[in-house]
Amino acid sequence: MLRNFDESTLWRISAFERQRAETGSSGFARLDATTLLPTTLHAELSRVQQGRGAGDPLEVIAACVRQRESALLLLRLDGYVWPLTLFPRDNLYHLPRPMFEALAANSRDLELIAIEPPGLRPPAYTLPGAAPPSPHFHRLPPLLWALALHVPRAALLTDIAGRAAYRASADFAIEGGTLAGALQPVVRRLRAEIASLADIARWPGMDAQRAARVLNGIYLQGGLIVLRTHRSARHGGGTSRLLAWLRGRR
Repeated sequence: MLRNFDESTLWRISAFERQRAETGSSGFARLDATTLLPTTLHAELSRVQQGRGAGDPLEVIAACVRQRESALLLLRLDGYVWPLTLFPRDNLYHLPRPMFEALAANSRDLELIAIEPPGLRPPAYTLPGAAPPSPHFHRLPPLLWALALHVPRAALLTDIAGRAAYRASADFAIEGGTLAGALQPVVRRLRAEIASLADIARWPGMDAQRAARVLNGIYLQGGLIVLRTHRSARHGGGTSRLLAWLRGRR
């Protein structure tokens, strides 16, 4: 049997795979509700899996945020299974151990193992006699920003890619996060200017990958304005196309 959601010890991949092979279940389901994801989220995830975002944890997270639907994401990172439960409507997430250091140190092996209905409820949900909520609930925006900056993907999310120019909303700020190096002036500049991905990649301290990560992070936090018909809009069919365009400018 897998450990409780509220315990900080993570399961090793080998133990998780053994549990799933023996029982046919991840072992995280605890609620009596449906064992199926909502229809709207399932359709969105099917669209993601059919596109170039197949298997991309950031695309799946973006789908949950867009649909404002809760889900349990089982992530593989540094040899462990991290049961990340998203609650977009409540702007919360649940995780038994902080992920920020692990993401910053070793995010290349981050992989989505499975998506399941949430196995718990956010603190706002109360029942007579229910135990106090777990201390492992946290505000969602800081995690979204960290994931955007550190996940293996270094291209624009599908929903904001293509022919477009971008601007951050005037009141956008990174909630609970810090902006190191070139990121602070970039976000400040995006609050005042409209620019394409290629334009941002040429700003001081930036390149194609960092520009895409910053735009993804702002988008996930709901602060990105995407302009498809602006004169600054250019085709942005992914990092490889952008790099080729930049080489041609040299």
